[in-house]
Amino acid sequence: MKKLLIFLLLIFAVSCAKPFTKPPEESVKPEETVKEEAIKPEEMESEVVEEVVIPAEEEITESAISAEEKAKSIFRDVMFDYDKYDIRPDARPVLDSVAAFLNENNEINIVIEGHCDARGTNEYNLALGEKRAKAAKNYLVSRGVSPTRIIVITYGEEKQLCNEQNELCWQKNRRAHFVVVKSRFY
Repeated sequence: MKKLLIFLLLIFAVSCAKPFTKPPEESVKPEETVKEEAIKPEEMESEVVEEVVIPAEEEITESAISAEEKAKSIFRDVMFDYDKYDIRPDARPVLDSVAAFLNENNEINIVIEGHCDARGTNEYNLALGEKRAKAAKNYLVSRGVSPTRIIVITYGEEKQLCNEQNELCWQKNRRAHFVVVKSRFY
């Protein structure tokens, strides 16, 4: 009886199974934008995702190059004084430009990295780097940028731009650095 019951269940299971069919492959035209499905910001790890635009070779224009150059000129590092995380007066125009750009381009999100020079303990510099990144974020939020579009991370003294032991070099390392993310999340 048990064997018959098992045999009938096996036949039932096999007859109910759907055959496997390979999904059709989608083709992307050279000028189309490839987008991924949206997930919530809280589900995002540290993945930087960019929207990919593949132009035809003959269609690479000056406007594409100038847009990249424009982004480079807008997203410049914001510098900080020694052992401080206050926004300096010379950083305000840079942050105002970043805020204006982000307010015009809702599909772009950013990561703000906080950095420090090599003086001080690792723990202290990680905390100071976070305060610097948060200060830049708070300034952008005060200019109308949604806080959900900004991720803050600290590197402390881990990613030095300059390794010499002088004030000019140390100043280069005391910064908030922007990483642009064309997001699939919005």
